[in-house]
Amino acid sequence: MALADGEYLISAHSDGLPLDRAVRALFDQGSWSQVRNFIRTGKIRVNGEVVTDPGRRVRGGDRVAIRAAAPRARAPGALAPEALVYVDAHLVVAVKPAGMMSVPYEDERDTFADAVRRVLEKRADRALQPLGVVHRIDKETSGLLVFTRRASAKRNLEQQFRVHSVRRIYLALAHGQAPSRTLRSRIVRDRGDGVRGSTRHPTLGQLAVTHVKRLEELRGASLLECRLETGRTHQIRIHLAEAGHPLLGEKVYLRSYSGPLIAAPRLMLHAQTLGFEHPVTGQALDFSMDPPKDFQAALRELRP
Repeated sequence: MALADGEYLISAHSDGLPLDRAVRALFDQGSWSQVRNFIRTGKIRVNGEVVTDPGRRVRGGDRVAIRAAAPRARAPGALAPEALVYVDAHLVVAVKPAGMMSVPYEDERDTFADAVRRVLEKRADRALQPLGVVHRIDKETSGLLVFTRRASAKRNLEQQFRVHSVRRIYLALAHGQAPSRTLRSRIVRDRGDGVRGSTRHPTLGQLAVTHVKRLEELRGASLLECRLETGRTHQIRIHLAEAGHPLLGEKVYLRSYSGPLIAAPRLMLHAQTLGFEHPVTGQALDFSMDPPKDFQAALRELRP
């Protein structure tokens, strides 16, 4: 049977399956190519969000909507113009979607920095320079990033990050009932098992400080506000995992966690707030962006 327009409920038997297998299971038959084509061209929504990755895992109870006449999804790596929330001759502040690398790494070709530059080109912005990178967020993390457009602006912002005067607040969904507290440790590249982590050695690694505030108690999880005092690689992920509360969707920092894992479509971390001084005018700039639909859907599912 061909895919038919409508809304469908993912059964408990399909919990954890890739989206293409779960959709095909909704019908008596149907070609893999048709199912995957519908997904890749934006004809299928999961809990109201267009999903174009056939391998995206679904959960029992997810709502799948099929619309054959839906407009074709934006090509991978493309950004809507509204993703750029602030632009001037010195800075660009933009919202990175989950699933995209912030900047080039190894053989990664289509990055968020590339996508931002393409939007600027479409705006006929003639003062284009290579975007200056002053900070990053993980590929699976969504949220606010700032790039610089002048060398002088880059030097100024790098100094603000160096002295920890930049305001960075993340929203996180973490396993268990995580208390409000300050997490402080020295993080090393390899804690002895090939994975980043904290050390008790007083002179090794880099100091990392995360201020955690529990915003909401959920079913088996917590909604947390995490304010970075420092900005080390994977800092929030490491601190929460070592405190016994790994993020939902975490795949790396789980070795010391033995509790039940709550399924999530990706790492449930969102860079919500970014604040700093304009490197030229000195004006205080403060930006805030609500988490995307996948984060909000996971949050709704966990509320009592």
